[in-house]
Amino acid sequence: MTTTSASPARTDRRLLALTAAADRRLVDPMAGFVDLAGLRAAVEELTEAFAPLGHVQHTVAAKACGLAPLLRFLGDLGIDAEVASPGETAVAEAAGLRGPRLVLDSPAKTTGELAHALAEGTAINADNFQELARLDRLVGSAPPRSVLGLRINPQVGAGRIGDTSTATASSKFGIPLRDHGGRALLLEAFAHRPWLTRLHVHVGSQGCPPGLMADGVAAVHALAEEINAEAGYRQVTSIDLGGGLPVDFTSDEPGPTYADYVETLLARVPALADGRYTYVTEFGRSLLAKNGFLVSAVEYTKVAGGRHIAVTHAGAQVAARTVLQPELWPLRLSAHDAAGTPKTGPEVPQDVAGPLCFAGDLLARERPLPLLEPGDLVVAHDTGAYYFGAHYAYNTLPRPAVHGFDIGVDGEVRFTPIRRAQSLEELVADAGGEYVGALPNG
Repeated sequence: MTTTSASPARTDRRLLALTAAADRRLVDPMAGFVDLAGLRAAVEELTEAFAPLGHVQHTVAAKACGLAPLLRFLGDLGIDAEVASPGETAVAEAAGLRGPRLVLDSPAKTTGELAHALAEGTAINADNFQELARLDRLVGSAPPRSVLGLRINPQVGAGRIGDTSTATASSKFGIPLRDHGGRALLLEAFAHRPWLTRLHVHVGSQGCPPGLMADGVAAVHALAEEINAEAGYRQVTSIDLGGGLPVDFTSDEPGPTYADYVETLLARVPALADGRYTYVTEFGRSLLAKNGFLVSAVEYTKVAGGRHIAVTHAGAQVAARTVLQPELWPLRLSAHDAAGTPKTGPEVPQDVAGPLCFAGDLLARERPLPLLEPGDLVVAHDTGAYYFGAHYAYNTLPRPAVHGFDIGVDGEVRFTPIRRAQSLEELVADAGGEYVGALPNG
């Protein structure tokens, strides 16, 4: 696999945005930032890379960062949304993405969710045969407006991270293809439902190499060919390829590119480019991660047992995976002074701690950095996906503000609000404030 070099322009934009944010006091005491130019470039790379496959509907996995202005921004660039809950659906619809611009995936869709999707014309990937039975009752005899498909677990194995591998032998997702009798049941399901026209596959997320992802696509493509041969016509007309392209969190390099992945796909299944199928993609992390970063002020520093500790406002509430599984989800951190200028000087091993009330709330352990001091800023890189958009409400800490930024030809940084910081009043309401005094006493 080849990788493209890290863009100096992106690195420069990040530093310009950081110093401008510090000057305008936007880090109060923590904020997330999204590089809009970087996102535009990522979308362009995605669409160009998949052009050899013909017609492709690109969707962003809303779970990666389901903020309405961001979904609207991507929607205006031609990127639709993959949603996996009533909340994600509502946010995407509020952003102007609805009906055929949405793809609904989830292993636990309710009858109400399915009915709403069918009424809207939203595509649905059914996860199991019981859900398919619900669709039978809801669809009835009228041809559905929605594209309806089945999620297949190709059972091709796990990647490096078990928690994000969804094509293992016993995964909770999809219909297992290699279980005894599974293939025959799938063929029968399609034979009795001419409105089933799509197959969906998602091998996993971070930690799954492109070769493993391509194995899953190959298995599902072969199944589509078999279904169509049995039917005697092209019943399956589209394949949802899922997402999951991994990101390099160790450097500014992107990791495998979309062009790399398409090259791998076509080497494994050349027939993907023969024009007989249309496709859907559901990328999230690979679109967003490198184009976002978190910034927190250092509140206090101390030395305990000879170890330097910097207490910041960024902990498990914005970086749960990194805090709870640091060996699997490490983040690059950089040290800056209060003006946003990179700190220099000898690197000292130090713990970068968050504000939550448990001892393991650490963004990094013994990380060599120029010695941090109160008022400094710590930047957590590559956090545009699954970090500031996925809040953990421990200690009733507020969600941080998120800002998009562009840099004009004059070098001026222009910030646009994506989400304001959560207020204390909103936190109280979230904690049942309207029912204070409602519980019986005595």
